Amino acid sequence: MSSNLHPSVAEFKEFTGRYPKLIKHVRDNQESWQPYYEKWVLLGEDDPYWKQFTEESEQGKTNDQQTEGEAQDSTNNKEMMGQFMNMIENVDLNKVQGHIQQLNGAISNIQNLVGQFQEMKKTNPTKGNAQKKSPFGFGRD
Repeated sequence: MSSNLHPSVAEFKEFTGRYPKLIKHVRDNQESWQPYYEKWVLLGEDDPYWKQFTEESEQGKTNDQQTEGEAQDSTNNKEMMGQFMNMIENVDLNKVQGHIQQLNGAISNIQNLVGQFQEMKKTNPTKGNAQKKSPFGFGRD
């Protein structure tokens, strides 16, 4: 049966075999494997997300090896992610869409102006190449 699986799915199956807590978590909560597969594809095997599904004895070893600085960095990262998620939740998408439409209109106007200047340059090529007269009367011989 595993010979019919796509190679990445077979790799994911092998990966989940190393995380029995993940298998138990999915089965206990009657969840789909799809979101975990997508996270595995996007994050990779070495992402800290998967540490929550390691065995308790392995977690103890990992935590003993973790330095205080790494713990502080992890806490700071979690706080920043929480702040970022709060900011995203508070974004009014209608306002963002309105700003994008205004910007699109401004870009269209600039494109029209550039097009008009190019047309003027094409229709009056002698004026663009003619020598410009100085506005100052002095200094001429």
